[in-house]
Amino acid sequence: MTSPLISTDELAALLGAADLRVIDASWHLDGRDGRADFEAARIPGAVFFDLEAASDHASALPHMMPGPEAFADHAGSLGVSEADEIVVYDTLGLVSAARIWWMFTVMGAARVRVLDGGLPKWIAESRPVEDGASAAPVRADFNARHRPETTAAFDDVVAALDGRVQIADARSAARFEGAAPEPRAGLRGGHMPGARSLPFVKLLNDDATFKRGDALTAAYRDAGLDPRKPIITSCGSGVTAAILTLGLAELGQAPGATSRLYDGSWAEWGGRADARIEP
Repeated sequence: MTSPLISTDELAALLGAADLRVIDASWHLDGRDGRADFEAARIPGAVFFDLEAASDHASALPHMMPGPEAFADHAGSLGVSEADEIVVYDTLGLVSAARIWWMFTVMGAARVRVLDGGLPKWIAESRPVEDGASAAPVRADFNARHRPETTAAFDDVVAALDGRVQIADARSAARFEGAAPEPRAGLRGGHMPGARSLPFVKLLNDDATFKRGDALTAAYRDAGLDPRKPIITSCGSGVTAAILTLGLAELGQAPGATSRLYDGSWAEWGGRADARIEP
């Protein structure tokens, strides 16, 4: 099995390869533009993937997955094709990079990985960076092959409430329990009946690198989840849920029929009067 993670050593050895495409996926929940991070310091040759610009603007929900044509157009404008070796990172270590990894996976890219430890680890090791505005990429053809089996919709989650499919919630424990307010106005607090709380930080080491092997398996099991069985991942708006999906892929359960991400996540569930909520 090929890991969905790539080390800084491995990426450093690949820099300059003709089919390598490095993507800065920096994004902030508070609305700050990740492009400022990109222009302050980036891995040489990286392009900036704007999560908001690449989202489905017809949806009232935040940064929903766009259709295949729209995604292909955005990826192609960055000079990325589905056949490239794609490495995604962000400037916080690991927050939004997993979401972009998932999006490329959903659209059929076969060789896409996340930089373990992200830009903080890269810089801590005194590896080269660029800054300032970047040159416009040469457009590429991205042939999207949409894989709908990677994604869960509202009705899929409703059906999962009978207990046949596990639901893993990447939000903080306080938000899961309804003890902390949601950052988006108009959403109820709490969680889906039967869901398990697995804050995404539980999958990370102190240096924002990913846990591996038994330590990673234990993070899921400690939350009452079996990573070998079907799981739907969720969070506030589908971003950090992808970190749980990435962890499952690291354990051998790639996005597909048994590992799905609920794209609407709590932004949809918490805003619907017909959605059942605990506690």
